[in-house]
Formats: sequence, structure tokens, C-alpha cells
Amino acid sequence: MLALLHTSPVHVPVFDALRDAAHPGLELRHHVHAELLERARREGPEAVTEAVGDVLRRAVAQGARAVLCTCSTIGAVAESAAAGVPVLRVDRPMAAAAVAAGPRVVVLAALRSTLAPTAALVEEEARRAGRPLLLRTRLVEGAWDRFEAGDTEGYLRLVAEAAEAVTADDTDVIVLAQASMAPAREVARTPVPVLASPALGLAAGAAAARLGHLDPAGSCGGVSAEAGVG
Repeated sequence: MLALLHTSPVHVPVFDALRDAAHPGLELRHHVHAELLERARREGPEAVTEAVGDVLRRAVAQGARAVLCTCSTIGAVAESAAAGVPVLRVDRPMAAAAVAAGPRVVVLAALRSTLAPTAALVEEEARRAGRPLLLRTRLVEGAWDRFEAGDTEGYLRLVAEAAEAVTADDTDVIVLAQASMAPAREVARTPVPVLASPALGLAAGAAAARLGHLDPAGSCGGVSAEAGVG
């Protein structure tokens, strides 16, 4: 069984659908804690370290063989927690695919608190792979207000427009920092590869739950950019 730590309920049907399409037979158990993101935005991700650890330990006590954190803001906190089973952040495989696609990477985020953690993750993966990196980050202004208001269509439209504004002369690949941004890949009209985290992250989580440990080749290094292109 793979447990998923979410900070929004919108992710539950998304990951259920991905499981049904690509990982039939994988049991998912969803843990939704919106308050973790709210506090992390106010006080910084480190402020939720103890609370995240508590959620992870409960998930393990309920039978989880691995945990996937789908929130980019608190992903590093979850990943560093001692839970007794593999804990993965959903965006790490995406970051590995991004640096493999080319040195010029643009990160788009709808939430300001996601920019720094995602940038740090891409930089970490570039160092790990020994690849050059020219990284830029951009906040999609107004998008998160649409998301919080329940205007999903408007939210994704702003994300797609931001992706379309990035040209092939500017970058080799676009990274959508938050899992909720993923559907914008399907509507963005751009020749630039656009990477999103849910499918890649779930594949890594499924492998960890099956193996009982992290698979470096399968979870990060063996992921191609094409796997996340819309």
C-alpha cells in the first residue's frame, strides 16, 4: 500500500485516476491535511516538521510501505522525516527529468512558497547528475487566488498562458512546480516540453511501495523528459 500526503483534496481523484490507468492493483490511502500548507506558508516549511512526521508515522502504522508527499512546499520536510519506510516528494522525478532535458530550466509556480523549494530541488538534481544548469523561476500572478476560489478553469488557463509565454529561445524545458498545475500541460500551446509531477511521482511511489525501498534508477535517474510532456 502506498500512502499519499496531500494538502488539498483536489489531488485525491487525480492520483486515483493515474493509479487506475497505470498501476492497477496498487492500493492508495490518502491523507489530506490542508492545515500543513497553511502553516508552512505563514511560518515556513520547517514549522510543520513535527506535524508532518506525525502524519507519516500514522500512515506507516496503518500499513503503508511507502509514502508520497504531493505538496511541493513541504516536500523536503516530508522527505527528510524518519518514518521507517521510503518517503518521496512527488516532484523529485520531475526535477531529474528536467535537468536531463537540457541546462535551461524555467520553473512556474502558482504559489510563492513553492518557488524556493522547487528551485532547490532542481539544483540538487543537477548537482547529482553533474549537469550544467541555468534556472529561472516565475510566479504565475493571480493563479492561486483562482485556485482557492474554486475557479479551476481560470487557474489552469493562467498557468497555460504563463507556459505559452516561455519560448524555445528562453528554455529547454518548463517545470510546473505544483501537482495541481498538471492539467495545464494538456492545453498549453507551446513547442517547449512541459513537465508535471503527478504521473512521474506516482510511478516512483509505486516502485518504492513494491520494493520496500527507493529505486534510484526508477525514481529519478531513469525517468525521461518525454514521460511528462503534454
